[in-house]
Amino acid sequence: MHIAQFPFQALDWNTIPKTEHAGDAGVAHWRTIMMGDIRVRMVEYSAGYIANHWCKKGHVLFCYDGEMETELEDGRKFVLKAGMTYQVGDDCEAHRSSTQRGCKLFIVD
Repeated sequence: MHIAQFPFQALDWNTIPKTEHAGDAGVAHWRTIMMGDIRVRMVEYSAGYIANHWCKKGHVLFCYDGEMETELEDGRKFVLKAGMTYQVGDDCEAHRSSTQRGCKLFIVD
């Protein structure tokens, strides 16, 4: 990954407005900043959230609160708990996430 030049910045995520993204069930709230071509997000999935699509975008994802399940298109499933990460490249393995109790994520893509 190449991170383009930009000045140092400290960020209070509470100042970034939330956007709402509906799932097949539940909602995701995103706080998003762009650093050149890199999207950085704080994401919160509501209890009962189920993604409404198979995602093919690459991510580095850190679960810092709660628990979620990520299913790959080939049927494999992975449970992420607070303190865990997953990494996947663009167009590598389609995936979708769900959570029973909700979770909070830090995502770079």
